[in-house]
Amino acid sequence: MDSSTHAMLAITWFGLIGLMLAFYVITDGFDLGIGILSLLRKRREDHDAMVQTIGHVWDANETWLVVLGGALFGAFPLAYALLLQDLYLPVMLLIAGLIMRGAAIEFRHSVSHGPLWDKVFGIGSLVAALAQGVILGKLITGLAPGAMSGVFVAVSAIGVVAGYALLGSTYLVKKTVGSLEQWSRRLALLSAFITVAAAVVLTAATWFISDVGHDRWTQPGVFHLLSALGVAAAVAFAFIMGSLYLGSSNGPFRASVALFLLSFAGLAVSLFPYFVPGKLRVIEAASGTPTLAFMLIGIGLIFPVMIGYNLYQYYIFRGKVGAAAHQEG
Repeated sequence: MDSSTHAMLAITWFGLIGLMLAFYVITDGFDLGIGILSLLRKRREDHDAMVQTIGHVWDANETWLVVLGGALFGAFPLAYALLLQDLYLPVMLLIAGLIMRGAAIEFRHSVSHGPLWDKVFGIGSLVAALAQGVILGKLITGLAPGAMSGVFVAVSAIGVVAGYALLGSTYLVKKTVGSLEQWSRRLALLSAFITVAAAVVLTAATWFISDVGHDRWTQPGVFHLLSALGVAAAVAFAFIMGSLYLGSSNGPFRASVALFLLSFAGLAVSLFPYFVPGKLRVIEAASGTPTLAFMLIGIGLIFPVMIGYNLYQYYIFRGKVGAAAHQEG
């Protein structure tokens, strides 16, 4: 097969990796956000309700991370090797946080040690979210050292934690009732403002600090596309605010998901054609054409099953928990 076929397959897999990452961040993001928010509630009954909202879906949500790791290793081995050697510590912290959270969900039913495991659930969620924020920040800065890159990574970590708290709080608005729902609405407002503030700071830093980002944004058509995505994100933010104020149950979460998807689209446009800005291009990082084609057949069989299962489980466990269990929210 010629180079054009290889380039097409590499770009296709870049898009698929981005799609898998978006699915993971959206589905596991509200899980992690609920865990983070649980640290702010003291009543065990509230913890029970919060865990109940994700009890039937959290483990399936993490499947996307497993598939993402395998796809990255198979389709872009050079990127996998480069990223893992520089991101070993945050990746290990991410895995540790996910293990803590998974164990805590099972062991929190202990009569004598339940409250302790509730704390482990929250801390594990926070550690995993911070680790993901560090990974994102280091990726955008091209793994560059220095004080400015460190500040960028710190803001990225704060933004990811706030973003997950936004997803978690709006999911609780959708799934809970009473005082917990009202508390979640207030937290959603605060989380939304912090998330957008962090995004604005990172966007400005990418323009003024990153040579690769600045060059990419000044290419023909790119700035206009990013501007359109920015306007759409602003509309999603306004919709979050409006739906929270009007008392909608489903609107805030849907708008939060839209805000995340638009942000991911902007990130993909900003990175392309690099996998690691300034260091490794998508075409250079990709496996050979036969490997990419073979993997594409495999993912074509797996994707519909995973998406279908996710949609089915959310349909089965739709509605609010607690006093209004299984009623449409």
